[in-house]
Amino acid sequence: MATTTSSDREFELEKEIKRQEVSLDELSSLSSSRSIYQKNGNLFFLTSAEKAKISAQKQLDYAKSEINKIRLQK
Repeated sequence: MATTTSSDREFELEKEIKRQEVSLDELSSLSSSRSIYQKNGNLFFLTSAEKAKISAQKQLDYAKSEINKIRLQK
């Protein structure tokens, strides 16, 4: 069983933060009432751009809090 080091986890979180920032920028350029498909697991669900933006912001906030926890432990 492979263990994930904090630097590996930090790198993955940095990539996730960049992905979510790009998602937020893309979603911000759309009309808030526009319907889009949002991936949830292996499935895509139809939702509004506003709801997808809220979800992306929550994921971004979570990733930032996790990376801050790792950096505080160093």
